[in-house]
Amino acid sequence: MNDGATDSVGARGLAAEIDRLKAEVEALQERVATLDSLAHQDTLVAMPNRRGFLRELDRLIARVGRYDEQAAMLFVDLDGLKSINDSFGHRAGDEALIQVASLLSGGVRRSDFVARLGGDEFGILLENADEAHAHETAKRLGDTICDCEFKHEREELPLSVAIGMTMIRKDDNVDDVMARADAEMYRGKAAAAA
Repeated sequence: MNDGATDSVGARGLAAEIDRLKAEVEALQERVATLDSLAHQDTLVAMPNRRGFLRELDRLIARVGRYDEQAAMLFVDLDGLKSINDSFGHRAGDEALIQVASLLSGGVRRSDFVARLGGDEFGILLENADEAHAHETAKRLGDTICDCEFKHEREELPLSVAIGMTMIRKDDNVDDVMARADAEMYRGKAAAAA
């Protein structure tokens, strides 16, 4: 009789230990998911960061190659952020970045992907987009930012961006796409300065 009672206590103890371990594993899995999310998110503008963007770009290149879809990347550089930071402080620069991030996110389709690459640079991935659509989107986003009213402590500060566009090819890799989009952005800046 004692053996049965002992077995019952042992089984309950084992079941309790298994439940405790399951809860601990679930908590660790949640923590890993949170850390993964933080590693791929920009803390200032509440959107993916460069790491998250590169991961999504790699996925999009694979889809273009596999399904022969058309897609494009826009490389967006906020003009004059250093001047805003130097003249009005980093808080003003942060507010400018937040406003630009919001305008970029609001100016694309829900299926598109917007991320802050770092500093004053953003990347946009346009899925199922031909070259004409990509150019139109780049122009519209540039106009939207240029036309926005950005104010810091009641002083209106003009914002503008330079945007480079490249189509994603099925034989591309992440570095090639980034380099082409970056080069196109600099070509656009040079043409605007001339």
